[in-house]
Amino acid sequence: MEAIAKYDFKATADDELSFKRGDVLKVLNEECDQNWYKAELNGKDGFIPKNYIEMKPHPSSCQRMVGFDPGSGGQPLATTEVAIAGSLSGLVTRVMISPLDVLKIRFQLQIERSSGHGAMGKYRGIVQAARVIRGEEGLQGFWKGHVPAQLLSVSYGAVQFASFEILTEVCHTSASLDPRSPAVHFLCGGLAACSATLAVQPLDTLRTRFASQGEPKVYQNLRHAVAAMYQTEGPFTFYRGLLPTLISVFPYAGLQFSTYNFLKRLWDLVLPQERTKKDHMRNLLCGSGAGVISKIATYPLDLFKKRLQVGGFEQARSAFGEVRTYRGLADCVSRVRREEGVRGFFKGLSPSLLKAALSTGLTFFSYETFCRLISNMKKVRGQDSPT
Repeated sequence: MEAIAKYDFKATADDELSFKRGDVLKVLNEECDQNWYKAELNGKDGFIPKNYIEMKPHPSSCQRMVGFDPGSGGQPLATTEVAIAGSLSGLVTRVMISPLDVLKIRFQLQIERSSGHGAMGKYRGIVQAARVIRGEEGLQGFWKGHVPAQLLSVSYGAVQFASFEILTEVCHTSASLDPRSPAVHFLCGGLAACSATLAVQPLDTLRTRFASQGEPKVYQNLRHAVAAMYQTEGPFTFYRGLLPTLISVFPYAGLQFSTYNFLKRLWDLVLPQERTKKDHMRNLLCGSGAGVISKIATYPLDLFKKRLQVGGFEQARSAFGEVRTYRGLADCVSRVRREEGVRGFFKGLSPSLLKAALSTGLTFFSYETFCRLISNMKKVRGQDSPT
């Protein structure tokens, strides 16, 4: 039987065993004493206090958490394998949610009111906006910018999940922190997302430009967009909106990871009998819930980022209504508040929440599915290899 250490323990006698929070110990004798077990760790054995540990579930019911989890069952994955699972997850998710992303960006960049009395915006609701885009641009309009968006998602998923696994393991091995705690997941999730953002910000800017242009097109393809932006706006244009992106992505991703793993634990606590039977449904629903909570908490920063990313792109935006140019993040916040009111901070929230629920749910669902698939493939290869 195995157990997970809930707290650090320093041995005070020769027959006791020291361990750190999060360590996995092999319990050798469950009937040893009323308050102590005899256990083994790293080839050493000794007595450990019962109230410092938590018995691991049977391997058949033990589910791997996202992030380094010393108490998980199954085959451990290498960093490259985690990156592969993350990139495949990003690929699958992007194909599914691209239309919602286009709708969200159109609403975020619209200056005029989109709802309520006196609404003058070109887009006034999800259904109406979808009809307008379908009528003016065809079905392909919902996948505008899909190539840079797909490159963005694949790269982002690989860097984010690999970084998260590495950071949570470092927290456990170097700082003696519990890698399964919500605080560690929030911190590591935020830092992992910032790392991924720095790596793929140019692709995000290109994706936003493609999704926001109407007809006639300013950019005909990805190569044309890169060349035109570099020649007319300089190299730093690919990092427009980086500051609000980093400010928004840290709490957003941190909340995603911490809320997702918290909701999974809550699910297992409320429905313990469903752990193995419906774990795919659990991953999808918990991921969707985490996406909605995270998006509501950080949405205004995402809107500011989009407004700044299309600076210098006024010609293509003129067909959609009024155009604004902002001098920076502070100017953007001030003018949106003054010209559009507090409601302006939440333009496009409805499609964003729908997108967040679907994308985050699909991301974690597909990531865990690919991790399980890779782990099973390793297990099969291990069984087939000669001893």
